[in-house]
Amino acid sequence: MIVGIDVGTTAVKVSAFTVDGTLVHTHSVPYPISRPQPGWAEQDPLDWWRGTQAGLAALPPGEILSIGIVSQVNTHVFADAALQPLAPAIIWQDQRCASIAATFDAQFSAEEKTRIWGSPIVLDASFLPARAEWLASTSPSLWDATRWVLSPKDFIAAQLTGRVATDLLSSVRIAGPSGYIAEAVALVDGLSDRLPPILPPEEVGTMDAFGAVLGTGLPWSGRRGMVLCGTSLVVAGASASGAAPGIVTFPPYDGVLVHAGPTQAAGDAVRWWSQVSGLSIPAVFESAASGSSGVVFTPYLAGERAPLWDSSVRATFLGLQSSTSQADMSRAVLEGVAMSGRHVLESVEQACGFTLESLTFSGGGARSPLWAQIFADVLGRSVERLRVHDSGTLGAALLGAVGAGVYPSVAEAAAATVSVDSVFSPTKSMDTLYSVYRDTYEALRDIHSRMV
Repeated sequence: MIVGIDVGTTAVKVSAFTVDGTLVHTHSVPYPISRPQPGWAEQDPLDWWRGTQAGLAALPPGEILSIGIVSQVNTHVFADAALQPLAPAIIWQDQRCASIAATFDAQFSAEEKTRIWGSPIVLDASFLPARAEWLASTSPSLWDATRWVLSPKDFIAAQLTGRVATDLLSSVRIAGPSGYIAEAVALVDGLSDRLPPILPPEEVGTMDAFGAVLGTGLPWSGRRGMVLCGTSLVVAGASASGAAPGIVTFPPYDGVLVHAGPTQAAGDAVRWWSQVSGLSIPAVFESAASGSSGVVFTPYLAGERAPLWDSSVRATFLGLQSSTSQADMSRAVLEGVAMSGRHVLESVEQACGFTLESLTFSGGGARSPLWAQIFADVLGRSVERLRVHDSGTLGAALLGAVGAGVYPSVAEAAAATVSVDSVFSPTKSMDTLYSVYRDTYEALRDIHSRMV
């Protein structure tokens, strides 16, 4: 067996596969997100560690050839020299550092951002230096005690192996092809001394989105893109060159650039609607299946990341009338998430320089044929649901397998393991509703900023 660990936002998953990519076993341990103040989102890093231990202990008997690991990123653990967390981890949804990030962002012109980061990106509330500055200013004693600032997979890998390290791909906005970005790290005194050494992802794992990139075979798939529908949504494409505002272009991997944009709420929007509607998660999907299109939902429940990078924007339902049913609103939630994906896709294709003719579909959302069809309709192209829905854990397993010599390269590992389960083709146009979705942001942006 080759084993993959995915330290996600809602659970840690440990999955075992045969070397041809057949899922043998999976074990998931959920954990909570704490929201002690408006805009805050935290987790206990020891919940990740306990879940990882439970998942590994639950593996079936058999030979384990390798273990690989991926995790959520823009989530940060401040740990001491003994690898003990000094405070709850600040996860990617957290907005407490938005004003600090805006101050840092204003220090760089568009030309300087393009020189440093490759495009005029926005430094948002998840930017690590903003969080480091927040901790240093609000809890200087904790900052003084901090030896390491780690992502979840770095923290778990260090617990498993005793080695502290990270990779370029997980070090979002603070690292580039040559290592840590001096201009980013220098924003906070002492940050550079607290960052782990950088090693190849085959040795230390990587971020969950890039694990999915590898677990879908994206870098080697030509004009086929990727939609990863989990707690958040990630849309990605790959090309030999290019960049675009509003999305992330990763350092080169195997000769290509991966362009990707993460949103703030996909499955998390369904979770929210489940809570406020009183429907269970399965009932939300059953309800949506009987609903009609016509209501537009913008899933900005905690601000939005790609391509807006606006922490003050808020969610809305548009087009409600006396005949609107709960089923219509359930459908609008699923469609609104897909529309956020189309918005990101436009920037991804701009970076690629060509149209992505089809998109693979994976993540927890891929378990719903209804959602797969909605994505096909909203995106206006074929959606290919993969045999392995948890492409992040498969990607983690492939990285570990390459690091252990089971496969000579990730490209060959992906070719041997990634396959399509079913294809969903567009059945109707959603262009009119999507144009409403796009216009909503500009129309309401100033109003939303007054409500924060």
